[in-house]
Amino acid sequence: MTIREQLELREMEYLSEFAAKSSESKGREREEEQCDLRPVFQRDRDRILHSKSFRRMKQKTQVFLLPKGDHYRTRLTHTLEVSQNARTIAKALRLNEDLAEAIALGHDLGHTPFGHAGERALNQVCPNGFKHNEQSVRVADFLEKQGRGLNLTWEVRDGILNHKTSGRPATLEGEVVRLSDKIAYINHDIDDAIRGGILRPEDIPLKYRRILGETTKARLNSMIHNVIRSSEGKPYISMSEEIAEATAGLRRFMFENVYLNPVAKREENKAVEMLKNLYGYYMEHMEELPQRYLETIDTGQSTKEQSVCDFIAGMTDAYAVKKFQEYFIPEGWKN
Repeated sequence: MTIREQLELREMEYLSEFAAKSSESKGREREEEQCDLRPVFQRDRDRILHSKSFRRMKQKTQVFLLPKGDHYRTRLTHTLEVSQNARTIAKALRLNEDLAEAIALGHDLGHTPFGHAGERALNQVCPNGFKHNEQSVRVADFLEKQGRGLNLTWEVRDGILNHKTSGRPATLEGEVVRLSDKIAYINHDIDDAIRGGILRPEDIPLKYRRILGETTKARLNSMIHNVIRSSEGKPYISMSEEIAEATAGLRRFMFENVYLNPVAKREENKAVEMLKNLYGYYMEHMEELPQRYLETIDTGQSTKEQSVCDFIAGMTDAYAVKKFQEYFIPEGWKN
């Protein structure tokens, strides 16, 4: 018996009846020989962790564009915080921790530069629209590894696709990530907003502080403990009514005071216009795209419009600025 088979047997014996079991996965788009060491969801986690799109998230905006300080969250650190929340909840509920971690690490692989401002820009110019959750699946299925993709399992792909608030994941592990994402960004965005002088701790409505806690640590503790207590032994993931209402209220507060705050977001329109200009430029100068993107057009695997969106969505903040300067900002005379 291989180590993988021993681990799969241990899952069957230990995990909750509601957990996804590695040995019962619906499988991959392309069949592969099983690893002798790692069950399928652990293998997916490793593939995501080693991907180029995962590494690029370290230079992609979470909320604050191109922050000057070293301690503001990026899309990568956000992803790691989501993963930690999801692992804690999954472990406590005896769910499949490998599956939860793989979904969490992959949920934002397709996010644009400049956060949701970039997503908004591409959604305006791409003929079929643009949603970062769908792009994350496209990255995993097609764009990674020079067009071969990561060939992830059905369960991981489903969790990535359905991680947004409106999503309906097919597994409890996917539900855990969907809720962990919200818990993570509400709390770390409060922390960053306070660091950036957009909020003061006392600005958070007292009714939410009384229910959830006065600090980031206390709020995380309240929310995560409540998810575990409310979901234990049940075929669904939930919060108690009081905590769920307070969490939703805190999220609304963040939209009103941070996510739509004109001071925090004053540079976003520039980012939107920059990406829209890049899209227009590449549509007129397709030869500027990397060769592998052109090949997908030549082989009929992608349209021109989709390939341009794929390329721009994969950019980091700094690379997008660099290409914009290269194409639109005149350089001084060098001769």
